[in-house]
Amino acid sequence: MKYLIGAVLSVLLFSCQSNSNEYTLSGTAEGMPDGSPVIIYAIENNQPKVLDTLLINGGKFSGKYEKSNVPSLNYMMVNNSSIIYFPQSEDLSVTVYKDSIQSSFVTGNAQNEGYRSYVKNMLEFQARKTAKAAEFQKARSEQNNSLAATLQRENVMITQEEKNYKESFIKENTNSIFAVMLISEMLNNKQISAKQANEYVASFTPEIKETAMAKQISEAVANMKNSDVGGKAPSFTAKTPEGKDLSLKDAMGEYTIIDFWASWCRPCRVENPNVVKVYEKYHDKGLNIISVSLDKAGAAERWKKAIDDDNMNWYHVSNLKFWQDPIAQAYGVRSIPATFLLDKDGVIVAKNLRGPALGAKIAELLD
Repeated sequence: MKYLIGAVLSVLLFSCQSNSNEYTLSGTAEGMPDGSPVIIYAIENNQPKVLDTLLINGGKFSGKYEKSNVPSLNYMMVNNSSIIYFPQSEDLSVTVYKDSIQSSFVTGNAQNEGYRSYVKNMLEFQARKTAKAAEFQKARSEQNNSLAATLQRENVMITQEEKNYKESFIKENTNSIFAVMLISEMLNNKQISAKQANEYVASFTPEIKETAMAKQISEAVANMKNSDVGGKAPSFTAKTPEGKDLSLKDAMGEYTIIDFWASWCRPCRVENPNVVKVYEKYHDKGLNIISVSLDKAGAAERWKKAIDDDNMNWYHVSNLKFWQDPIAQAYGVRSIPATFLLDKDGVIVAKNLRGPALGAKIAELLD
């Protein structure tokens, strides 16, 4: 008998050990038809990768996945809508609302709880701003300018309160991968400076600092410093539409605009006629332009067509690597259109001039 008990205990112990490296993701999806897919994605090298496809049965679904001590971001697609979650080593529970996938959520560890709290607060800010906007429109329609001005100030205050909340979230969640994502978003939207972003990343736990997302922000901040006004423009070489190598040095004029754009970027295409006008007026006086396209792999023909359609008769290069373009990364470009104006020595004298401001600056330098 003692040998039988020992054998059973050994089997149980082995079973526990064999499963100790897995966590369970289980969810409820009431009202969803049986057989509806829940596609699980991970983010690797800034690209989505399918991990698994679960099927809903009786309003439930479940899967097991390898535990990890490395903070990461996953998401699931249900009814063509995404639900973000942050896996590690704890079991996770998903609540899917059939008629409001955006309100669905995941619980099971501190990162998911923090993200859920953030989403709830942001929805409240959005509701307040929407209400103020409606009141503002009503005041304007009634020509109540005094009330409209008051509502406008109140809306600005809500926006500032929202920004303060985001920064507080970052400071209070130094072990959250979502806090890193939030820094990236605020940096892109110019809600925080490169210096602030760097300070926030420096305050994170060692595990978060080692994530690819945190390292990318640190690199972007360093590149932003390299490409500040007064700095020497980073050199680069890339392929022209004809497939030949062209360097920044080869494209330099008395003054040179480096123009980051893409054929898919609507604001870029809207700005292009203004750039064409400036180029045609000042090229003979020494203005050169080299445009760096952030078009995607396989979009070479679309890139070339956009150049022709927009009459961009200057230098063009692209690595066709979308946001992974090494030139854009070297210049800290996180949104387009983006421009850098260089003097003949390659020193950056102005950044992100558009519309009349671009023409005025070039006129100041070359007229």
